[in-house]
Amino acid sequence: MADDLRRTDSGIEIKSLYTAEDLADWNVAEQLGLPGEPPFTRGVYPSMYRGRLWTMRQYSGFGDAAATNERFHFLLNAGQTGLSCAFDLPTQMGYDSDHPRAEGEVGKVGVAIDSLDDMRALLAGLPLDKVTTSMTINSTAAILLLMYELVAEEQGIEPARISGTIQNDLLKEYIARGTYIYPPRPSMRIITDIFAYCSAHVPRWNTISISGYHIREAGSTAAQEIAFTLANAIAYVQAAVDAGLDVDDFGPRLSFFWNGHNHFFEEVAKFRASRRMWHKIMTERFGAKDPKSAMLRFHTQTGGSTLTAQQPVNNVVRVALQALAAVMGGTQSLHTNGFDEALSLPTEDAARLALRTQQIIGYEAGVTDTPDPLAGSYLVESMTDEVERLAWEYIEKIDEMGGAVSAIEAGYQMDEIEQAAYDYTKSIDDDQRVIVGLNKFQIDNEPEPSVFPIDPSLEGAQQTRLAAFKANRDAGSVAERLEAVRATARGNDNLLYPMKEALRAGATLGEVSDALRDVFGTYQP
Repeated sequence: MADDLRRTDSGIEIKSLYTAEDLADWNVAEQLGLPGEPPFTRGVYPSMYRGRLWTMRQYSGFGDAAATNERFHFLLNAGQTGLSCAFDLPTQMGYDSDHPRAEGEVGKVGVAIDSLDDMRALLAGLPLDKVTTSMTINSTAAILLLMYELVAEEQGIEPARISGTIQNDLLKEYIARGTYIYPPRPSMRIITDIFAYCSAHVPRWNTISISGYHIREAGSTAAQEIAFTLANAIAYVQAAVDAGLDVDDFGPRLSFFWNGHNHFFEEVAKFRASRRMWHKIMTERFGAKDPKSAMLRFHTQTGGSTLTAQQPVNNVVRVALQALAAVMGGTQSLHTNGFDEALSLPTEDAARLALRTQQIIGYEAGVTDTPDPLAGSYLVESMTDEVERLAWEYIEKIDEMGGAVSAIEAGYQMDEIEQAAYDYTKSIDDDQRVIVGLNKFQIDNEPEPSVFPIDPSLEGAQQTRLAAFKANRDAGSVAERLEAVRATARGNDNLLYPMKEALRAGATLGEVSDALRDVFGTYQP
């Protein structure tokens, strides 16, 4: 990259100096405002972290439910303030651990959850009326939510008292990640059914975490991350409104999930721009009256794709800077990656250090003493405006194509991300972009790092537990309730009610998913 021309990942040119002239035409009231007030550029709460720190929510999940439950307790004892659960690929794809397609993947990238027994073990000893739980799950989000609700009921906790988040963002799966099951339009129906069900029964639950994280992990720029995510959000809100829901009945429970990447100032600008854009979308496009409907609340995870297997301890610094950008940008909760995650699941030492990174930022750095401390910076405000401008251009293009679903069906977002990923990788290969330890400042003969061990007997043990669960249920009752799921899928009633009864009777996650597959089919890109 030439010395006289520097650009962010989104292609924003960075001037050698920023002055008051860069904000000469700036309207402070319209573009900035105060924290906790429209357009929420400076944050969704008046005092932000001076009143309360963000939720420190470390993402965990591996092996079986008992092992993940042990890690949850370890992190809570270390000072974590919220739970975040990763699920293995079979669970994400709607397959039980005994399905042929699950072979070799059980418990590998997350925890295996097949049945209510697994959910009981996952949540054992956890105060579900006091701790909030985020579950990174999409195609099977309704099933995991209902299992969570059923276990809470068994513990004597009413659904109105539990709180947390399901990711439940299927459009992002078609764009960037691939753990979809059903075609887009039936998936949209399930999502709006979840909105309606939670509004009536689980009012403190965030019904969707509209995710830019995986879009960024697939190679998008910062501007594409918020543009494609907000376009998906528009599609979800429109689908819910079209289904007869009032925007203010579900709008306050929508949440977002952003990536924390390496360019510090662009990331801060991205977070701030996304709040301002969402306020405009919800008030002007959808006529939201409740201020909470127009508040973009978000979780941040530091960038997994930025971590290097080379000199992995360097990732401690990357994670700290990305986390600091998220805090300076006003995140509501945060996960910091373990430095060893380019190699394996995080070890306990790496997980603890990742949490300590958040705690040092929160308690030692002084950045929480006043809301939005970078407000008024000539650079940050200029970059916030420019990220927003680029994002609106993408949203307008998607609108012209008929919205996010039509654009996905045309492959638009995927093509744009693929080009951005190519450009980013080429800049590393051509040494225009320095990645410390990867293409510059390498060292020879690196020592072998310690990695998290995977128990080779895990899969067989999980299958044995599943077989015992199936043997101890009323098979006729399960079959009857699964048929009720199919019948509802063929009609227009809310799917979550028969799904809950099927799970209560002992149906597994894979069996409920198969009942829906029978009616909706599967998505073939």
